[in-house]
Amino acid sequence: MHRTRAALPLLALALAACTGGDRVDPAVTPPGADESARTSALEAGAALLQGNGPLGKMDMYVVGFHPMKDHPLQQMEAHHFCRQVNEDFAQCTLFDGNGAEANLTGIEYIISETLYESLPEDERGYWHPHNGEILSGQLVAPNLPEAAEKELMRSKMNSYGKTWHTWHTRDGVQPGDRMPLGPAMLAWSFSRDGEVRPELVDERDKRMDISTDERRRDRADLVELARPQDGVNTLRRQFPQSQPIPGVVDKAEAATPAPVAMFY
Repeated sequence: MHRTRAALPLLALALAACTGGDRVDPAVTPPGADESARTSALEAGAALLQGNGPLGKMDMYVVGFHPMKDHPLQQMEAHHFCRQVNEDFAQCTLFDGNGAEANLTGIEYIISETLYESLPEDERGYWHPHNGEILSGQLVAPNLPEAAEKELMRSKMNSYGKTWHTWHTRDGVQPGDRMPLGPAMLAWSFSRDGEVRPELVDERDKRMDISTDERRRDRADLVELARPQDGVNTLRRQFPQSQPIPGVVDKAEAATPAPVAMFY
């Protein structure tokens, strides 16, 4: 997760200028009465006098896709607004859009490979790998200049995320629950071609004027930075037709010695 010094000013400037990309409306509107004049006045007063505290630094914006680890066919588009706490740790709030009315759908913590390696074994099963999201072009940072987005993705190579979704407002490309129902669910990442629903990527790209394929080609040189990660093959059994993404390798697979040919 170490950035070059030359790239830091470019990235900081681009992130500060990021406005969130093309508008993406929330998937559903929760039930309830219209906001009263009294509530509106209280809201305006709070905005004027209280500020937005920690939210003010959540200015790194990325968009990707999440399957639920135990229900991988349950997939959704996720808009992340993140704060880079330090070089090895970021924390994000997740929404179903990027406008003022977007619904809060979950949280994600992002850590470097170094911090991940410090975790106890029983904790690591909660953390999904990021190399597949990056090298496939699925994870994007709307509105950033190409060079800044590339540097951001470079800084997240070999990182891991721990994500809980509390509200499933999307069911693929269709609207989901109008209320946050049921328990929070642990989300995962897509590490192989053929796992994410194609319509999810297609609709996001069309709506936000993004080309996932172009980003994938542009990031081909990041493959050399990729190291084997835990969790790459977690969803493989549910998607038997899926194919490897170049550079994205499961640690267990990498540790297995190649069979020795026997000649008689």
